[in-house]
Amino acid sequence: MVSFLKRIQGLLVPVISILIALMIGAILIKLQGADPILAYQSLFKNGFLTGAGIRGTLELAAPLIFTGLAVAFALRAGLFNIGAQGQVYAGGLMAAWFGFTFHLPSIIEIPAALLVAIFFGALSGAVAGALKAYRGVHEVISTIMLNSVIAAITTYLARGPWVNKSLQLIQTKVINKSAYLPKIDGVTIGIFIAIALAFFVNWLLRRTTTGFKLETLGQNRHAAWYSGISVKSSTVLAMVVSGGIAGFGGGIVTLGVAHFFDPSFSPNLGFDGITIALLGRAAPLATIPGAILIGGIRYASSAMQFDSGVNQDIVTLITALILFFATVPFITNIFKGRKKDKSAITKSEVAAQSSEVKA
Repeated sequence: MVSFLKRIQGLLVPVISILIALMIGAILIKLQGADPILAYQSLFKNGFLTGAGIRGTLELAAPLIFTGLAVAFALRAGLFNIGAQGQVYAGGLMAAWFGFTFHLPSIIEIPAALLVAIFFGALSGAVAGALKAYRGVHEVISTIMLNSVIAAITTYLARGPWVNKSLQLIQTKVINKSAYLPKIDGVTIGIFIAIALAFFVNWLLRRTTTGFKLETLGQNRHAAWYSGISVKSSTVLAMVVSGGIAGFGGGIVTLGVAHFFDPSFSPNLGFDGITIALLGRAAPLATIPGAILIGGIRYASSAMQFDSGVNQDIVTLITALILFFATVPFITNIFKGRKKDKSAITKSEVAAQSSEVKA
Protein backbone atom coordinates (compact mmCIF):
# COMPACT_ATOMS: atom_id res chain seq x y z
CA MET A 1 0.00 0.00 0.00
CA VAL A 2 2.82 2.40 0.91
CA SER A 3 4.67 1.68 -2.33
CA PHE A 4 1.46 2.26 -4.31
CA LEU A 5 0.94 5.66 -2.64
CA LYS A 6 4.52 6.62 -3.45
CA ARG A 7 3.96 5.75 -7.11
CA ILE A 8 0.86 7.93 -7.38
CA GLN A 9 2.18 10.75 -5.19
CA GLY A 10 2.82 12.89 -8.27
CA LEU A 11 -0.90 12.75 -9.03
CA LEU A 12 -2.21 12.87 -5.47
CA VAL A 13 -0.43 16.06 -4.44
CA PRO A 14 -1.94 18.35 -7.12
CA VAL A 15 -5.39 16.77 -6.83
CA ILE A 16 -5.44 17.15 -3.04
CA SER A 17 -4.07 20.71 -3.34
CA ILE A 18 -6.89 21.67 -5.71
CA LEU A 19 -9.57 20.04 -3.55
CA ILE A 20 -8.39 21.71 -0.34
CA ALA A 21 -8.18 25.09 -2.11
CA LEU A 22 -11.74 24.67 -3.42
CA MET A 23 -13.01 23.68 0.03
CA ILE A 24 -11.47 26.75 1.65
CA GLY A 25 -12.78 28.85 -1.23
CA ALA A 26 -16.28 27.47 -0.60
CA ILE A 27 -16.09 28.52 3.04
CA LEU A 28 -15.02 32.04 2.06
CA ILE A 29 -17.79 32.25 -0.55
CA LYS A 30 -20.30 31.23 2.11
CA LEU A 31 -18.95 33.94 4.44
CA GLN A 32 -19.65 36.46 1.68
CA GLY A 33 -23.30 35.40 1.77
CA ALA A 34 -23.18 33.63 -1.60
CA ASP A 35 -23.95 30.02 -2.51
CA PRO A 36 -20.68 28.12 -3.09
CA ILE A 37 -22.44 25.33 -5.03
CA LEU A 38 -23.96 27.87 -7.44
CA ALA A 39 -20.63 29.69 -7.70
CA TYR A 40 -18.68 26.53 -8.58
CA GLN A 41 -21.37 25.33 -10.95
CA SER A 42 -21.10 28.62 -12.82
CA LEU A 43 -17.30 28.47 -12.73
CA PHE A 44 -16.96 25.02 -14.24
CA LYS A 45 -19.90 25.34 -16.62
CA ASN A 46 -18.66 28.59 -18.16
CA GLY A 47 -15.05 27.52 -18.15
CA PHE A 48 -15.20 23.93 -19.36
CA LEU A 49 -18.70 22.84 -20.45
CA THR A 50 -19.74 25.30 -23.18
CA GLY A 51 -18.31 25.92 -26.63
CA ALA A 52 -17.53 29.56 -25.90
CA GLY A 53 -16.08 28.61 -22.53
CA ILE A 54 -13.78 25.96 -23.98
CA ARG A 55 -12.55 28.37 -26.65
CA GLY A 56 -11.92 31.09 -24.07
CA THR A 57 -10.20 28.64 -21.73
CA LEU A 58 -7.87 27.35 -24.46
CA GLU A 59 -7.02 30.89 -25.51
CA LEU A 60 -5.95 31.71 -21.95
CA ALA A 61 -4.28 28.32 -21.47
CA ALA A 62 -1.88 28.79 -24.40
CA PRO A 63 0.36 31.47 -22.81
CA LEU A 64 -0.03 29.78 -19.42
CA ILE A 65 1.54 26.60 -20.82
CA PHE A 66 4.50 28.69 -21.95
CA THR A 67 5.02 30.37 -18.58
CA GLY A 68 4.47 27.08 -16.75
CA LEU A 69 7.04 25.42 -19.01
CA ALA A 70 9.48 28.29 -18.46
CA VAL A 71 9.33 27.93 -14.69
CA ALA A 72 9.34 24.11 -14.84
CA PHE A 73 12.40 24.03 -17.12
CA ALA A 74 14.39 26.19 -14.71
CA LEU A 75 13.23 24.09 -11.75
CA ARG A 76 14.49 20.92 -13.41
CA ALA A 77 17.93 22.54 -13.47
CA GLY A 78 17.65 23.53 -9.80
CA LEU A 79 16.79 27.18 -10.52
CA PHE A 80 13.71 29.18 -9.56
CA ASN A 81 12.78 31.61 -12.33
CA ILE A 82 10.48 34.23 -10.78
CA GLY A 83 11.02 36.48 -13.79
CA ALA A 84 8.62 34.85 -16.24
CA GLN A 85 6.34 37.88 -16.02
CA GLY A 86 9.08 40.26 -17.14
CA GLN A 87 10.23 37.83 -19.83
CA VAL A 88 6.65 37.61 -21.14
CA TYR A 89 6.55 41.41 -21.30
CA ALA A 90 9.88 41.57 -23.14
CA GLY A 91 8.76 39.01 -25.69
CA GLY A 92 5.30 40.52 -26.11
CA LEU A 93 6.59 44.07 -26.61
CA MET A 94 9.25 43.14 -29.14
CA ALA A 95 6.85 40.91 -31.09
CA ALA A 96 4.53 43.92 -31.31
CA TRP A 97 7.40 46.15 -32.48
CA PHE A 98 8.30 43.71 -35.23
CA GLY A 99 4.65 43.28 -36.17
CA PHE A 100 3.89 46.98 -36.70
CA THR A 101 7.33 47.90 -38.12
CA PHE A 102 7.82 45.36 -40.90
CA HIS A 103 5.41 44.52 -43.71
CA LEU A 104 6.25 40.98 -44.78
CA PRO A 105 4.28 37.96 -45.99
CA SER A 106 2.66 36.08 -43.10
CA ILE A 107 4.76 32.98 -43.68
CA ILE A 108 7.85 35.10 -42.91
CA GLU A 109 6.54 37.74 -40.54
CA ILE A 110 4.88 35.45 -37.99
CA PRO A 111 7.90 33.15 -37.40
CA ALA A 112 10.27 36.14 -37.44
CA ALA A 113 8.19 38.04 -34.87
CA LEU A 114 8.07 34.95 -32.62
CA LEU A 115 11.83 34.50 -32.93
CA VAL A 116 12.29 38.13 -31.86
CA ALA A 117 10.02 37.46 -28.86
CA ILE A 118 12.03 34.35 -27.94
CA PHE A 119 15.33 36.25 -28.28
CA PHE A 120 14.40 39.08 -25.93
CA GLY A 121 12.85 36.72 -23.39
CA ALA A 122 16.04 34.65 -23.53
CA LEU A 123 18.14 37.80 -23.15
CA SER A 124 16.39 38.60 -19.89
CA GLY A 125 16.96 35.03 -18.71
CA ALA A 126 20.62 35.23 -19.75
CA VAL A 127 21.20 38.25 -17.49
CA ALA A 128 19.82 36.40 -14.46
CA GLY A 129 21.71 33.22 -15.40
CA ALA A 130 25.02 35.04 -15.78
CA LEU A 131 24.57 36.86 -12.47
CA LYS A 132 23.89 33.50 -10.80
CA ALA A 133 26.77 31.64 -12.46
CA TYR A 134 29.53 34.23 -12.32
CA ARG A 135 28.62 36.54 -9.45
CA GLY A 136 26.65 34.25 -7.14
CA VAL A 137 23.51 36.44 -7.24
CA HIS A 138 20.49 34.30 -6.37
CA GLU A 139 18.17 33.95 -9.36
CA VAL A 140 15.06 34.69 -7.27
CA ILE A 141 16.43 38.13 -6.37
CA SER A 142 17.73 38.96 -9.85
CA THR A 143 14.59 37.86 -11.67
CA ILE A 144 12.32 39.79 -9.31
CA MET A 145 14.43 42.91 -9.90
CA LEU A 146 14.41 42.31 -13.65
CA ASN A 147 10.60 42.11 -13.59
CA SER A 148 10.51 45.71 -12.35
CA VAL A 149 13.16 46.90 -14.81
CA ILE A 150 11.46 45.30 -17.81
CA ALA A 151 8.03 46.58 -16.73
CA ALA A 152 9.40 50.12 -16.56
CA ILE A 153 11.07 49.87 -19.99
CA THR A 154 8.02 48.37 -21.69
CA THR A 155 5.71 50.99 -20.15
CA TYR A 156 7.98 53.80 -21.35
CA LEU A 157 8.11 52.45 -24.91
CA ALA A 158 4.38 51.69 -25.04
CA ARG A 159 3.38 55.18 -23.86
CA GLY A 160 6.20 57.00 -25.68
CA PRO A 161 8.01 56.14 -28.92
CA TRP A 162 5.75 53.23 -29.92
CA VAL A 163 2.42 54.52 -28.60
CA ASN A 164 -0.76 54.27 -30.63
CA LYS A 165 -1.48 58.00 -30.98
CA SER A 166 -5.00 57.42 -32.25
CA LEU A 167 -6.07 56.09 -28.84
CA GLN A 168 -5.92 57.69 -25.41
CA LEU A 169 -4.46 54.51 -23.95
CA ILE A 170 -1.04 53.21 -23.00
CA GLN A 171 -0.50 50.66 -25.75
CA THR A 172 1.60 50.21 -28.84
CA LYS A 173 0.48 50.52 -32.41
CA VAL A 174 -1.58 47.61 -33.74
CA ILE A 175 0.46 44.99 -35.58
CA ASN A 176 -0.02 44.37 -39.29
CA LYS A 177 -2.64 41.78 -40.18
CA SER A 178 0.09 39.72 -41.84
CA ALA A 179 1.46 39.13 -38.30
CA TYR A 180 -1.83 37.80 -36.90
CA LEU A 181 -1.64 34.19 -35.75
CA PRO A 182 -4.19 32.02 -37.59
CA LYS A 183 -7.19 30.68 -35.70
CA ILE A 184 -8.96 27.33 -35.85
CA ASP A 185 -12.64 27.44 -34.87
CA GLY A 186 -12.04 30.71 -33.05
CA VAL A 187 -9.00 29.45 -31.13
CA THR A 188 -5.53 30.73 -31.97
CA ILE A 189 -3.02 28.10 -33.07
CA GLY A 190 -0.93 29.21 -30.11
CA ILE A 191 -2.51 26.41 -28.02
CA PHE A 192 -1.25 23.78 -30.47
CA ILE A 193 2.21 25.36 -30.55
CA ALA A 194 2.25 25.36 -26.73
CA ILE A 195 1.26 21.68 -26.48
CA ALA A 196 3.87 20.72 -29.10
CA LEU A 197 6.51 22.66 -27.18
CA ALA A 198 5.60 20.85 -23.94
CA PHE A 199 6.20 17.49 -25.64
CA PHE A 200 9.47 18.78 -27.12
CA VAL A 201 10.75 20.02 -23.75
CA ASN A 202 9.80 16.68 -22.17
CA TRP A 203 11.79 14.87 -24.87
CA LEU A 204 14.73 17.27 -24.51
CA LEU A 205 15.02 16.71 -20.76
CA ARG A 206 14.57 12.94 -20.90
CA ARG A 207 16.32 11.86 -24.09
CA THR A 208 19.22 14.22 -24.82
CA THR A 209 22.67 14.80 -23.40
CA THR A 210 21.80 18.43 -22.73
CA GLY A 211 18.74 17.33 -20.79
CA PHE A 212 20.84 14.89 -18.77
CA LYS A 213 23.28 17.67 -17.87
CA LEU A 214 20.51 20.00 -16.75
CA GLU A 215 18.72 17.26 -14.78
CA THR A 216 21.99 16.33 -13.07
CA LEU A 217 22.59 19.98 -12.25
CA GLY A 218 19.15 20.20 -10.68
CA GLN A 219 19.49 17.00 -8.67
CA ASN A 220 23.02 17.52 -7.39
CA ARG A 221 25.39 20.32 -8.39
CA HIS A 222 28.34 18.41 -6.91
CA ALA A 223 27.54 15.38 -9.04
CA ALA A 224 27.27 17.60 -12.10
CA TRP A 225 30.68 19.12 -11.45
CA TYR A 226 32.24 15.73 -10.64
CA SER A 227 30.97 14.23 -13.90
CA GLY A 228 32.59 16.99 -15.93
CA ILE A 229 29.50 19.14 -16.52
CA SER A 230 30.17 22.89 -16.59
CA VAL A 231 27.93 24.16 -13.81
CA LYS A 232 28.27 27.80 -14.88
CA SER A 233 27.47 27.34 -18.56
CA SER A 234 24.62 24.93 -17.75
CA THR A 235 23.15 27.46 -15.31
CA VAL A 236 23.22 30.19 -17.96
CA LEU A 237 21.78 27.81 -20.58
CA ALA A 238 18.89 26.81 -18.31
CA MET A 239 17.93 30.43 -17.66
CA VAL A 240 18.32 31.37 -21.34
CA VAL A 241 15.97 28.57 -22.42
CA SER A 242 13.55 29.34 -19.59
CA GLY A 243 13.44 33.03 -20.50
CA GLY A 244 13.08 32.21 -24.20
CA ILE A 245 10.06 30.00 -23.52
CA ALA A 246 8.39 32.77 -21.48
CA GLY A 247 9.18 35.33 -24.19
CA PHE A 248 7.65 32.94 -26.72
CA GLY A 249 4.45 33.03 -24.67
CA GLY A 250 4.45 36.82 -24.73
CA GLY A 251 4.76 36.74 -28.51
CA ILE A 252 1.82 34.33 -28.74
CA VAL A 253 -0.37 36.71 -26.71
CA THR A 254 0.60 39.70 -28.87
CA LEU A 255 0.23 38.01 -32.25
CA GLY A 256 -2.67 35.73 -31.43
CA VAL A 257 -4.89 37.58 -28.95
CA ALA A 258 -4.21 41.29 -28.35
CA HIS A 259 -2.56 42.29 -31.68
CA PHE A 260 -0.74 45.08 -29.82
CA PHE A 261 1.24 45.37 -26.60
CA ASP A 262 -0.39 46.76 -23.48
CA PRO A 263 1.80 47.02 -20.32
CA SER A 264 -1.18 46.02 -18.18
CA PHE A 265 -2.04 42.88 -20.16
CA SER A 266 -2.07 39.57 -18.33
CA PRO A 267 -0.70 40.85 -15.00
CA ASN A 268 -0.87 37.34 -13.50
CA LEU A 269 0.50 35.42 -16.48
CA GLY A 270 4.02 34.88 -15.17
CA PHE A 271 2.93 34.21 -11.61
CA ASP A 272 0.22 31.77 -12.68
CA GLY A 273 3.04 29.98 -14.49
CA ILE A 274 4.69 29.40 -11.12
CA THR A 275 1.47 27.85 -9.81
CA ILE A 276 1.20 25.60 -12.87
CA ALA A 277 4.83 24.47 -12.70
CA LEU A 278 4.67 23.64 -8.99
CA LEU A 279 1.25 22.03 -9.31
CA GLY A 280 2.67 19.74 -12.00
CA ARG A 281 5.80 18.97 -9.93
CA ALA A 282 7.94 20.62 -12.66
CA ALA A 283 6.92 17.97 -15.22
CA PRO A 284 6.67 19.55 -18.72
CA LEU A 285 3.62 17.55 -19.82
CA ALA A 286 1.80 18.31 -16.55
CA THR A 287 1.79 22.00 -17.47
CA ILE A 288 -0.89 21.27 -20.10
CA PRO A 289 -3.74 20.19 -17.75
CA GLY A 290 -2.56 22.69 -15.14
CA ALA A 291 -2.74 25.58 -17.62
CA ILE A 292 -6.17 24.47 -18.84
CA LEU A 293 -7.44 24.35 -15.25
CA ILE A 294 -6.10 27.80 -14.32
CA GLY A 295 -7.13 29.23 -17.69
CA GLY A 296 -10.68 27.95 -17.26
CA ILE A 297 -10.93 29.35 -13.75
CA ARG A 298 -9.63 32.72 -14.91
CA TYR A 299 -11.92 32.83 -17.93
CA ALA A 300 -15.08 31.94 -16.00
CA SER A 301 -14.44 34.20 -13.00
CA SER A 302 -16.53 37.10 -14.33
CA ALA A 303 -19.46 34.77 -15.12
CA MET A 304 -19.21 33.31 -11.61
CA GLN A 305 -19.39 36.80 -10.16
CA PHE A 306 -22.44 37.64 -12.27
CA ASP A 307 -24.30 34.38 -11.55
CA SER A 308 -23.64 34.04 -7.83
CA GLY A 309 -22.70 37.54 -6.68
CA VAL A 310 -19.36 36.38 -5.30
CA ASN A 311 -16.37 38.71 -5.38
CA GLN A 312 -14.21 38.02 -8.46
CA ASP A 313 -11.08 38.21 -6.32
CA ILE A 314 -12.01 34.81 -4.87
CA VAL A 315 -10.51 33.27 -8.03
CA THR A 316 -7.13 34.86 -7.32
CA LEU A 317 -7.36 33.56 -3.75
CA ILE A 318 -8.18 30.03 -4.93
CA THR A 319 -5.18 29.95 -7.29
CA ALA A 320 -2.99 31.27 -4.46
CA LEU A 321 -4.24 28.50 -2.17
CA ILE A 322 -3.57 25.90 -4.88
CA LEU A 323 -0.03 27.24 -5.15
CA PHE A 324 0.42 27.15 -1.37
CA PHE A 325 -0.71 23.56 -0.88
CA ALA A 326 1.14 22.34 -3.95
CA THR A 327 4.34 24.07 -2.83
CA VAL A 328 4.57 22.65 0.69
CA PRO A 329 5.65 19.12 -0.33
CA PHE A 330 7.74 20.57 -3.17
CA ILE A 331 9.74 22.71 -0.74
CA THR A 332 10.19 19.66 1.49
CA ASN A 333 11.69 17.77 -1.44
CA ILE A 334 14.06 20.66 -2.16
CA PHE A 335 15.43 20.50 1.38
CA LYS A 336 15.75 16.73 1.09
CA GLY A 337 17.65 17.22 -2.14
CA ARG A 338 20.03 19.66 -0.46
CA LYS A 339 20.78 17.12 2.26
CA LYS A 340 21.57 14.57 -0.42
CA ASP A 341 23.88 17.14 -2.03
CA LYS A 342 26.14 16.89 1.02
CA SER A 343 26.51 13.14 0.78
CA ALA A 344 29.50 11.60 -0.96
CA ILE A 345 29.08 10.62 -4.60
CA THR A 346 31.44 8.15 -6.15
CA LYS A 347 32.76 8.36 -9.67
CA SER A 348 31.25 4.98 -10.49
CA GLU A 349 27.76 6.20 -9.49
CA VAL A 350 28.01 9.22 -11.78
CA ALA A 351 29.32 7.08 -14.62
CA ALA A 352 26.48 4.62 -14.12
CA GLN A 353 23.90 7.42 -14.29
CA SER A 354 25.52 8.81 -17.43
CA SER A 355 25.66 5.46 -19.23
CA GLU A 356 22.04 4.75 -18.29
CA VAL A 357 20.80 7.99 -19.85
CA LYS A 358 22.94 7.57 -22.97
CA ALA A 359 21.55 4.08 -23.41
